[in-house]
Amino acid sequence: MTPSEELRAAAERLRELAYAAHGSPWAAVEIPRPGYDLPAWWVESEHQDLDGSTSATVADCPWGEADARYIAAMHPGVGKALAAWLESWTGIEVAEDGPLVEELRHALTVARQILGSTA
Repeated sequence: MTPSEELRAAAERLRELAYAAHGSPWAAVEIPRPGYDLPAWWVESEHQDLDGSTSATVADCPWGEADARYIAAMHPGVGKALAAWLESWTGIEVAEDGPLVEELRHALTVARQILGSTA
């Protein structure tokens, strides 16, 4: 796969995931757990189903606040913006010693993480 193909594939995958996820932004919410020393954490959205009901819980993070806050920060709006950024690099020719080579490497690193490859 060429670098442009990797970037495009990662952008498409991320955009597909972002559009399928509940709306944004998301928030980390502490959920008290009577009888336990530590609270649980949920990630919630303001999503409303077509029938008017809400499906607010995006993720249940009983293991910790830091995970919930991170998941909330990476809401679908971030995914859509990241997909657009990755796609903006497709078709750009960068010389091995050119001024944008490091930035392209960063974009490819992100794309490869999304695609689960290490090429």
